[in-house]
Order: sequence, then structure tokens, then C-alpha cells
Amino acid sequence: MELRHLRYFQAVAEELSFSRAARRLRVAQPALSRAIRELEEELDTPLLVRRRRVSRLTPAGAVLLEETGRLLQRMEEAIRRVKRTASGEEGEVRLGYIGPPTRDFLGELMREYSRLHPRVGLVLEERTPERVWEMVAAGRLDLGFTRPVLAAPTLSLKTLSLRKEYMMAALPQGHRLDGKAVTGDTNESLPPLSWKELSSEPLILLSRREGVGMHEMVHAACRRAKFTPRVVRTPSLIDTVLGYVEAGTGVGVIPSSVARFAGDRPLVFRALAPGAEVELVLVWNETNCPAAALGLIDLVREWLEEKKISA
Repeated sequence: MELRHLRYFQAVAEELSFSRAARRLRVAQPALSRAIRELEEELDTPLLVRRRRVSRLTPAGAVLLEETGRLLQRMEEAIRRVKRTASGEEGEVRLGYIGPPTRDFLGELMREYSRLHPRVGLVLEERTPERVWEMVAAGRLDLGFTRPVLAAPTLSLKTLSLRKEYMMAALPQGHRLDGKAVTGDTNESLPPLSWKELSSEPLILLSRREGVGMHEMVHAACRRAKFTPRVVRTPSLIDTVLGYVEAGTGVGVIPSSVARFAGDRPLVFRALAPGAEVELVLVWNETNCPAAALGLIDLVREWLEEKKISA
């Protein structure tokens, strides 16, 4: 049984005339009659009682007409959904992201995208930078907001730079390097600390496994300042870095985006000397990126032009 048989039968059953149905379908009447006979033979039951001018449906034909209408309606909706998915109007976007660096724009971006694409579902997964890269490369995520990763798989992966963040020292209240700064403020009016000023301090860094790019960049900045950092803690969460600082364990080295969303912690943040920055990028796999995800990439480009995503 082919879809053509059902369309032909529906026309004949609704018109109750082979000649009118043939004109409606713009097919030759013999071909239409042959298709109905083939359908009856396959179902092993008559569907129409044929008369010279007007036909009528058998009970089996009436049931088939009802089911055919439902089937063709579902088929048409399926075709519409396929076309909407192919054009990016429908489907699903699986987005990976890292938390603090995206906190100032991700929620609003998702709301705007959902307003523009109400038929597209968004699946969000917070992961480490390395994990975002791995999942995008493997096709388990469509795209991701993450940090550049050393030795990350680059085959077919494309990136869009969103911003670069300078590094900051997170200090407990009353620390000798706080410069009498205001607690909780990013204190951008104060001159930056030199990296050398951290040489005698116990440092707290995000673990290398969770942020290898940033971890290596901090070590490189310390080498340029001609000292080996004394790292005392390397937690896997950036919020835990701040927790250790608050407990007086040492000085945290964090991106500026983390300082902006540190809440009411009794901490002081001071910028570190330029030359060590961390980048935030959007990454996707161009070989299998769905149209709906490409729509999100386009929206991010618009936001960058309008400076809705900035350092």
C-alpha cells in the first residue's frame, strides 16, 4: 500500500465519483480506478459500491475514509514539522555552559531566543570548560559557552570570541594587599596589583582538571614575574575558591566575572596586572550543528554587535 493509494481513495470517497475525483487529482481516470482496485485487493474487501453515475462507500470503505483522513493529517503535520526543524523554527538546542562567566547574560539570552523561536526546546547543561569542549566535539551538545582549552579537539569545531576577562586577586578582609578597598567591590579605581606581590602568598586556584587553560595561564604569569607560586588549594568549583579565601586559607586568583557575582561575601577584590587574561568563547561543531542552534549563534552575534555581551 502506498500513500498514493490512500490519497486517491480519499478523493473518490469524498466525491463519490471517479470522474470528479480524477479531475480533482488531475490524473487519468483509468489510473485512478486501477489504484482503487489494487487497494481493495490488498485489503481483501470492497470499499466502494460502483454505479454508473454515483458510487457509495461500503461500511469498510467508510472506516478507511475516516482513518485515511487522520493518517494524512498526521503526515502533513509531520512534513510541516520536518520543514520547521530544517529551517530552525522547531527542534531542540542542547547548550553547555560554565556558570559564573555567563551569569550576567545567559538567562536574558535564553529568554530572547525562546521569544524568537517558541517551538524550539532548550536543554541546558552546566559543565566544566573541558567537558563542554568534549561534549560538543562528540555531538552530545550542539554548542557551548566555555573557556579555550589547551589541546582541545579542533577538527570541525568553530569558535566565536565573546570577551576577555582580566584576572583578580580575591582577598580576605584586612589583608595587607587590600589597599583599604571596599568589601565586595571590584575596586577598579585602585592600581592593579603586580603578580610579584603574590609571590609570598599562599594561592588558591581552580583545579587544573576543571580549568586547565586558566590554571596554566596563572602559572605562566607567575613565571614571568620570576617566582614559583605556592598553591595550597585547588578546588574543583570556583565558589569553593572564594570559600577558602573567606576562611583565611590564602589569596584566590579568579576571573573578573567571578568577582562581579561574589554576592555579599566579606571579601575584597583587586585587579592583577595586565598580561594574563582568560577568554570566553562560544564553540560549536559545524559538521552537525542543527539549524535551530545556528539561529542561537546568529543571536549571539547580534548581541555582540549591540554590546549586550561585554567584558
